[in-house]
Amino acid sequence: MASLPPGITGAALNRRVLPHTALTLAVLAGAVYLARRHWPVIETGTDRLAVADHGWLLVAAVATAGTWVCSALAQQGAVTRPLPAGRLVAAQFAASAANHVLPAGLGAGAVNLRFLTRCGLPVARSATALGVKATAGAVARAFLIAVLASACPGVLRAPDASVTAVVVSGALAVTALVFLPGPPRRAVRAVLADVRAVHAIPARAAALWGGSLAFAALHATVVVAVAQSLGLPLSPARVALAYLAASSAAVLLPTPGGIGALDAALALALTVTGAPGGAAASVVLGYRLLTVWLPLVPGLVVLAVLARRRVL
Repeated sequence: MASLPPGITGAALNRRVLPHTALTLAVLAGAVYLARRHWPVIETGTDRLAVADHGWLLVAAVATAGTWVCSALAQQGAVTRPLPAGRLVAAQFAASAANHVLPAGLGAGAVNLRFLTRCGLPVARSATALGVKATAGAVARAFLIAVLASACPGVLRAPDASVTAVVVSGALAVTALVFLPGPPRRAVRAVLADVRAVHAIPARAAALWGGSLAFAALHATVVVAVAQSLGLPLSPARVALAYLAASSAAVLLPTPGGIGALDAALALALTVTGAPGGAAASVVLGYRLLTVWLPLVPGLVVLAVLARRRVL
């Protein structure tokens, strides 16, 4: 029998191995549960995609894989310290799977926070890095919406009340920042300090903004490619705008990975834009299959492997 490493007893080894084994089994059990629970959706979407244009589906699949690389690029851009590229991409793949188990992005946030701390960043600095990345992602999405809205006039109609609400919300945010108590104010200042530090390094700033823009654009590309594969009678720009607007609205509803919230919002946005109801539902099913259900089990397995190897 192989001897244990010096200084490690059998009990200590069990304390290290058993939690990771339990995590692996829990992750696999969760994957089976989710697949069984949503099997009708998976089966229906698979049947519809089986008769779709496979060339466009290949484009959608490549764009889906690209989202994990872009997420890794944006995460690297949010910190000044170099991160291991391969493990960073694997962590983003695992984080995307975890994000479909916990609501409001908690799964992805927990995975990325753990990864950054394992890379040697303090917990506070890791948390601010996640804040920097999230902020850049929101700004990038808003920028793409503005560009596409100008290219597709009349698709988005923002009533005066909505514009007023945005202005009032911005004013309240600034006021709250001024009057925040000590700890929250220090946290905001830490995020701002990290933003300045990242932008002092041109390569990091380019990675942050380039990765954030590409991440949102590639997700929109997945929807556009699925719509093209199913013959949806809408221009790519309108489909992309509908997705970006729907995904921005779905952020307000804390469901796991936006499942349910994003589905309804995207189907509604496509229908309002001019797509038939059945075709819009097929696009949503195809998008979900490519970005959620097909990568879910591999992503959770990668999550378990990273945990066992103490990368997370």
